[in-house]
Amino acid sequence: MSLEDNELYYEIVGDGEPIVMLHGFTGTRHTWGSLKTFLSDYQLILFDLPGHGCSKGYSLTSMKACCKQLRKQLNKMNIMKFHLVGYSMGGRTAIHFANEFPDMVQSLILESASPGLSSELEQSQRQQNDKNLANYILQNGIEEFVNYWQDIPLFLSQKELSEEKQQQIRNERLSHQPEGLVHSLHSMGTGAQPSFWNDLEQMIMRVLLVVGEKDSKFVKINNKMREKLPNAELTVCKNVGHAVHVENPQIFGKIVEEFLNRNPIAT
Repeated sequence: MSLEDNELYYEIVGDGEPIVMLHGFTGTRHTWGSLKTFLSDYQLILFDLPGHGCSKGYSLTSMKACCKQLRKQLNKMNIMKFHLVGYSMGGRTAIHFANEFPDMVQSLILESASPGLSSELEQSQRQQNDKNLANYILQNGIEEFVNYWQDIPLFLSQKELSEEKQQQIRNERLSHQPEGLVHSLHSMGTGAQPSFWNDLEQMIMRVLLVVGEKDSKFVKINNKMREKLPNAELTVCKNVGHAVHVENPQIFGKIVEEFLNRNPIAT
């Protein structure tokens, strides 16, 4: 498929109510592969976000620009109302999208996501951290970066997965170009994203928050989010960490399916 520089690659799987799914940093649309069985009654629209997978998107220099492009492409597909699922970076993108275009989002499912950093000092510090990480990627290459990335505390629980599953995750991370990940950090990193903490109270769609109990940082963040969101529920999944859909796709798929069954798109 030939893409313009600002277009985002996507894959459509199945029929039924549409679910748009957004992956995390160093992921691709393939990260959702295990969920196709559990969500077989739905139409899955799996995007590669800028700098990831088959999407370049280097002209999309902010999360807002990415969300506008997502809307443009969905409109071309005549998809005007859908469920929106986002994991980590994809979850932050989903929050931004739902805030910008609330009429399009029937329900919002956020896995290990946050609405950004609440203070300018935190944002400034994170921007510097993201810049340092981008420089590390360019200086050391993708393999050395992946060696480092897979060992950060956030992904410690993934060491308990099978060797085959760990290799699958590693191969997905290795599939990226350094320039793509650097672009993502500069344009859609946590430091670059505006804070949406003060906007959560206006997001009236049904929201499902999903976190792993081993990911204490995001358990705390999502408890705060649940207090601010007017129509949210929180599920803490046992024996898993940050990437619930990777570490236990059966549990994640069941939770998402049950939530969607309670929140159908009106016809």
